Amino acid sequence: MSAKAVNPGKNLLILHLTVFIWGFTGILGALISINAVQLVWYRVLIASITLFVYFKFSKTSLKVEKRQFLAFFFTGSIVALHWILFFQAIKVSTVSVTLVCLSSFTLFTAILEPLIKKQKLQTADIIVGLMIIFGIYLIFKFESRYTSGIILGLSAALASSLFATINSVLVQKSNPVIIGFYEITAAFFWITLYRLFDGSLLLERFSLSTSDWLYLMLLGTICTALAYVAGVAVMRTLSAFRVALVTNLEPVYGILLAFIFFGTKEAMSIGFYLGAVIILAAVFLYPRYKKYKKHG
Repeated sequence: MSAKAVNPGKNLLILHLTVFIWGFTGILGALISINAVQLVWYRVLIASITLFVYFKFSKTSLKVEKRQFLAFFFTGSIVALHWILFFQAIKVSTVSVTLVCLSSFTLFTAILEPLIKKQKLQTADIIVGLMIIFGIYLIFKFESRYTSGIILGLSAALASSLFATINSVLVQKSNPVIIGFYEITAAFFWITLYRLFDGSLLLERFSLSTSDWLYLMLLGTICTALAYVAGVAVMRTLSAFRVALVTNLEPVYGILLAFIFFGTKEAMSIGFYLGAVIILAAVFLYPRYKKYKKHG
């Protein structure tokens, strides 16, 4: 069924479920026992196969121009780097710390987008950026034991912002789902190349625990392939503003899930929560201000 045949209310519910699933990826990252590089390698392998099967059944053409393919191929390396940094941040800190740091995506996008698209930096972008920086400062100050996780989480946000900004240009001429397939497949290629170089792939025996296989299958199919297709589909009937606002709930959903799954392990200082509230407030207010500015 096409997204146009579904009412906006139902699409909004699908979007919330999709964002909730994205928030769940952090939980799976903490539950899976293998290292971040190995984890992402399995994730993109499973997601690539799942999407390929989906395209075959839906009879979707995967034909793209050589120039487009190369753009997707190299952007896929940034996607791979983002996911490795994200899961490594979870491994060395907590789900909550990583997801709050990932919210700085808005800050990096506010800086990168005008640079890449050669646009003027807006005053609102600077104010929101300063709020996020202050929130990050508080988290650093009160959760110094997670310094490496915070740095990795911020680096993951920067990588995410970079490929999202590039994709906002690529999507003008290509189907977003096709872009996703090629970038995820390219991510698999780049990580495979890295694992061949460091020798870890030659030692891969695919002898994971039953729970790891189960979590990886959930991560690759539901949380990556299905969530990506669903997330793109609803964008056809929902405004960009509504999508941005709901997507900002990802760290909120993720932190709530972390409390449910890991309890006191996810408990942080008052300073952390103050910083998190400042960052999330900036992230939520940003699209509202943009909408007001556009129609004001």
